[in-house]
Amino acid sequence: MYQDLLLATDGSEGARQATTHAIELASQLDATLHIVSVSEDGPHSSEKQDQLRTDPEDEATQALEEAERASADAGLETTTTVRHGVAQEEIVDVAEAEAIDLIVMGTHGRTGLDHLIVGSVAEEVVRNAPVPVVTVRERS
Repeated sequence: MYQDLLLATDGSEGARQATTHAIELASQLDATLHIVSVSEDGPHSSEKQDQLRTDPEDEATQALEEAERASADAGLETTTTVRHGVAQEEIVDVAEAEAIDLIVMGTHGRTGLDHLIVGSVAEEVVRNAPVPVVTVRERS
């Protein structure tokens, strides 16, 4: 039933935890793991960057390579893609274009004003995805 899993990663701690979960699921299901990271060009992309990490393309590539190494170590068949745009839109687009069966992604657990201003990529993906979405909450 789930032969093609999509892992959305941004290199955050929540994404690392989702990577572990996605690798375990893909291994158990003998599925292909498609890994996507988005170089954000959206209206809030600058709010997600700090002074030391100012290149969204480099950040997306590093997140992708980290997840790809972990997947390779587990012996999984993987594909990788760096997309440019608004994260939630690009993740849903990849899921539709690649006939993905399940999306796995981390959440940052934003609440209050942060959540209202920045919103939640995971929440938007859950609302708009054509397939089931597994969200892995960042543990503190």
